[in-house]
Amino acid sequence: MFRFIALILAYFFLILAIIGIFVPGLPTVPFLLLTAWFSAKGSKKLNRWLYQHPTLGPPLTDWEEHGAVSRKSKVIAIIMLCVSWVFLYFNARSIYLLLGVTCIFLTVSIFLLTRPEPK
Repeated sequence: MFRFIALILAYFFLILAIIGIFVPGLPTVPFLLLTAWFSAKGSKKLNRWLYQHPTLGPPLTDWEEHGAVSRKSKVIAIIMLCVSWVFLYFNARSIYLLLGVTCIFLTVSIFLLTRPEPK
C-alpha cells in the first residue's frame, strides 16, 4: 500500500515540478527532490527514468552527490523569487504577509547562494 501511495505522490510532485519550470513563483527543484524521494520508494522504473533524464537528472545527481546547485539554476531561481516578490508587493493586502514572504524569499536566496556549484 505504501508503494502505491509513494508512486502516486511521485507523479504528483513530478507534475508540479514540470509546471514549476514554466510558472514563476512555483518552485521546481523542491518538487523534483520530492519526486526523486517518492519514486525511490514507489517505482524503480520512474526513479531510473528521472535520474537518466537529460534535463531533470543532472540537477538531482549534483544535489545528491555534492549538495550542489548550478549557477544557472541559482540565477533563474533568484530572478523568479524577485519577480514573485514584486508581484506580491503590488498586490499584497497585508504588510505582515509581505514581510513574511520577504523573510522566506531572503532565506531561500541565501541558502541557494551558499550552495556549491557542480564540478
